Amino acid sequence: MVAKLRNAGAYEVVQVGENWKEADTYLRERLLRNDEGGVYVPPFDHPEIWEGHSTLVSEVARQLRDQGEEGADAMVCSVGGGGLLCGVLLGLERQHCDWSRDCKVLALETEGAESLHKSLQQGQLITLPSITTIATSLGATRVAQKAFDLAQKHGIKSAVLSDAEAAMGCWRFADDERIIVEPACGINLAVCYDGRLKKLLPELTPQSKVVIVVCGGSNVTLETLMAYRNDYGWIEKTTTNDTDIPSTLSAPNGVLHDK
Repeated sequence: MVAKLRNAGAYEVVQVGENWKEADTYLRERLLRNDEGGVYVPPFDHPEIWEGHSTLVSEVARQLRDQGEEGADAMVCSVGGGGLLCGVLLGLERQHCDWSRDCKVLALETEGAESLHKSLQQGQLITLPSITTIATSLGATRVAQKAFDLAQKHGIKSAVLSDAEAAMGCWRFADDERIIVEPACGINLAVCYDGRLKKLLPELTPQSKVVIVVCGGSNVTLETLMAYRNDYGWIEKTTTNDTDIPSTLSAPNGVLHDK
């Protein structure tokens, strides 16, 4: 990732911490205090960030209309600090139509970074003591107040998956679609496999139109994906059963190994 930033023209790249929260704290408390001309660009807690993300919903609505469809029945996105979630929910509000009001939103977090999920459970915004997930891009110990408020207002479905599920979501997506993403996105893709989505949103039918937000992927390599396969492939032994999906046959400990 550092090499990519330098290749893009970055003069100096400072890499600090095990997750986003640690890096952000270092930036605010150390670097910016000593840089009079420094500018802090918030990664998720700002109206302009939400506005940018909200255009995703407009694009989806336009594409569905072009296909003769009214709208989506559900949208799935991951949550770190909540910027993407804010954009999705605000974008749905601006559609002002039946499908956008009825559209279910599934917000996903990994164990060890589930600040939104725990906040919704407790009915108040909470701060996690630490981040313990491999999905470091989701490593915000506290979500934006706006994300919490909108999540409550819209009654979203919040769920937490394991690192193993997120990691294998990355590997299986790469195997099926030849696209690599990091666990912050792999958690969304994990629900596409082995009936997880139906379990989380049982009201969906085979005719339902579901939008999975696939974003993120800079902090991942082919070597990383192979490590995920080796470290977390055990989960497929108990969950993988759909032989119509290519990655089912090639999954470690999957059906191919049981034949």
